[in-house]
Amino acid sequence: MMRAEGVAEVTDQDFDAEVLGADLPVLVEFTADWCGPCRQLAPVLSATAAQEAGRLKVVQLDVDANPEITARYAVLSMPTLMVFRAGEPVKSMVGARPKRRLLQELEDVIRPGG
Repeated sequence: MMRAEGVAEVTDQDFDAEVLGADLPVLVEFTADWCGPCRQLAPVLSATAAQEAGRLKVVQLDVDANPEITARYAVLSMPTLMVFRAGEPVKSMVGARPKRRLLQELEDVIRPGG
């Protein structure tokens, strides 16, 4: 899997603990080796993880290796970016995007109430 630097990988086994049990909002990238746009997104995720450290946790999940979680959230397209807060998915975005746009889309999740 194309790992984004500074971004942890989660699996079917530890997803509930790492994502649903996290204190911070969590951005999960559902990704795959064969996915071109996922490669484009890797540096964006790394930069976002670094910039929003302490406010947002960023993780990746390989859909091919983790069919259970992929099916649980009905993820069909790669990359899918899903934001979880307090154990619930609160936002879902499909496709690669530049960092500025991603941060705009995350604004209401990272800083509730503006």
